[in-house]
Amino acid sequence: MRVYLPATIGILRQLVADGEFRPLSGTGFALTPALRESYVSGSTEELEYAALLDAARASLRLIATAQEGEGEDKALPRRVVISADVENATLRPDLDHAVVRLSGPVALSDVAAVHVDAPEAEPAVLAAAEVIDAADLGDPDAEFTLGDVEDHELAWYAPQELPFLLELM
Repeated sequence: MRVYLPATIGILRQLVADGEFRPLSGTGFALTPALRESYVSGSTEELEYAALLDAARASLRLIATAQEGEGEDKALPRRVVISADVENATLRPDLDHAVVRLSGPVALSDVAAVHVDAPEAEPAVLAAAEVIDAADLGDPDAEFTLGDVEDHELAWYAPQELPFLLELM
């Protein structure tokens, strides 16, 4: 199953250094039967993109937490989504239509692609990370701020490009 895992630049560095990483709480997003049923229409590609966007929004929560502490993530506020093909995903429609849980770490060899914000998105990412909780609670101004960051497309990188990408950051 293709899963979309929210991450940060720090998590990406860990993945490259260790050859694997464990998603926070094992949480990922995927094209699940519940997600497919929640849309009136849409191709598989469009619905997978919806799951990827859910993971990108979850990445904002990780960035918000990183902004409270110290470290490399604070210097590079960019949404990161790791796309991987895994066998150990369990459906969790009780949490949301696209949510899945992974029972173990994800190996670099299972990664199909990585999606990362460009530097131009950083101000919008910081603003969105500050209001992500308010948006979840229905604040229209916060939703507008999230819309600004979601206007930025995530760049696509092959797994073998990750060391070079991280070196340039």
